[in-house]
Amino acid sequence: MPLTRFLIRHVHWPLMEQWKGNRIRTYLRELEQAQSLPVSQLQASQEQKLKQLLRHAADRVPAYRAYREELASEEEMASALLRRIPSLSKRRFNENPEAYLAQDIHPSSLIPNRTGGSTGEPTRFYLDRPTVEHYEAARWLGLSWYGIGIGDPCVMIWGSPLELNQRQAFTFRVKERLLKNRLLLSAYDLSEAELPQILKRIRSFQPHYLYGYASALHLFAEMMLRRGLTLGIPLKAVVSTAEILHPYQRETIARALDAPVVNEYGARDGGMIAYQCREGRMHIFSENCYLEVVDPVSRQPVPPGESGLLLVTDLHNYAMPRLRYELGDVVQLSTEPCPCGIQYPVLAHIDGREDDMFLSLRGHYVHGHYFNHLVRGMEGFRTFQIIQHEPDRLTLKLVKYPEKYSPAEEEQLITGIRQALGDAIRLDVQHVDEIPPSASGKFRYAIRQFSLPSP
Repeated sequence: MPLTRFLIRHVHWPLMEQWKGNRIRTYLRELEQAQSLPVSQLQASQEQKLKQLLRHAADRVPAYRAYREELASEEEMASALLRRIPSLSKRRFNENPEAYLAQDIHPSSLIPNRTGGSTGEPTRFYLDRPTVEHYEAARWLGLSWYGIGIGDPCVMIWGSPLELNQRQAFTFRVKERLLKNRLLLSAYDLSEAELPQILKRIRSFQPHYLYGYASALHLFAEMMLRRGLTLGIPLKAVVSTAEILHPYQRETIARALDAPVVNEYGARDGGMIAYQCREGRMHIFSENCYLEVVDPVSRQPVPPGESGLLLVTDLHNYAMPRLRYELGDVVQLSTEPCPCGIQYPVLAHIDGREDDMFLSLRGHYVHGHYFNHLVRGMEGFRTFQIIQHEPDRLTLKLVKYPEKYSPAEEEQLITGIRQALGDAIRLDVQHVDEIPPSASGKFRYAIRQFSLPSP
C-alpha cells in the first residue's frame, strides 16, 4: 500500500502533468492560497471570474446570445448582471442541450457525463478537462483538512458505474485500485452475513479513509454495531457524499468507525461545491462556483439564514456553461465566519432536495425531514420511504423490525403524516422487506413526483 501511494504521487501524477497537461495540483495550490485571503479579495476574485464567464457565454454560447448587450455592461457588477438571466431548470436544459455548447467546440473533444436520474430523465452534458480538474482540486483541498493527501488509500462504499459493461467495469475497478489507490465495495449488496469478510478486506487494504453514500455508510455502521464488530484500524475520516447526511446517521457512523465523519457536498452536474471543516462548517469553494439561493416558487433571492432553492454557476465551465443552474437542492447560506480560519464562505445548512419538499392540501410546504423525524423516533421501523405522487395521493413503504413493530405505532405515524399534509390525503401503506436504492445507488426517504405550482 505505501508503494502504491508513492508511485501515484511521484510517478503517475508527474507523468500525467507532463504528458497530458494535468493541472489538478496547480489548481489545488491556488485553492490552498485563496482559502487564507481576506473575504474582500475572495469576493473580488469571484466577481472577476464571473464577469469573464458571462462575456464568454454571451459571445459564444447560443442559449445566451440574446443577453449579449446586457451581459457586456461595464457599469454593473457581474453578480447583478447574472440575475437578469432566468434560472435554468434541468428540464429546460434537456430540451435543447446543444444550445449550451460553446461554438467551435466539438463534443468529441469533451468529457461526456450524466446524472443518475433518480427523479426522472437523466441530464446528459459535457465537461472539459480543466473543469473536471478544478472539481478534483477542490475535493483534495477538503480532504487535506483531515490530513489526507493524493494517493492515500481509500475504501469506497459505492454504486457500480452504470454506463459501463462488465468488461469495462472490471477495467474501471483495476484503474481505481492501481492508479487511485481505491478499493470499491458495492453499495448494492451489503450483507450482514458477509460483514466479517468485508471487514477483513478493509483491514487488509489499510485505508486512511472511507468514502461513500450516507445511507450506505450508515447501514454498514449499523451492521457493525449490531454484531459488536469494530474496524480495528485507525481512520483519518469517513467521508459522506451524494446524499443528505442526517445527524442520527453521523452519530452511528462515528460510533461504529471511531473517526470524524465529514460531509462532502457536490453533484455531477454542479461540481464540487462545499466541504466540511474540522469545526463542522461547510465551506463553499467560491473560487470555483457562484451560488444563489432563491425562493422555490418565485425564484426571488432569499436572505442568508433562510432556506431556498440553490442556483449554481460553475465559474470554469466554458465548454458548456449553465448559468444559474437549478441543482434541485434546498440550502441556507450563512454570513457568519468560521473559527477554523478558512475564509471561504459558509453554507449554513443543506436541507435536502427541492423535490423532498412536499405540498400539503392547505398549500403549505412540508420538508421531507419532517417524516424522517417522525419515523426515527419510533422503534418498530428499520427504514421507510414516502412518495407524494399528487398533492392528495401518497405511498408509504415501511420496513419493520418484526420483534418491535406495533400497529399502534404505525397508526401514530399515519396520524403525523395526515396532520402535516391533510386529513383527506389518500395514503397507501405498504409493508416491504427492503427498499432498494435507485439505479445510481443512492437512497431517498422522501420523494415528490410532481412540480410545484408556478408563481
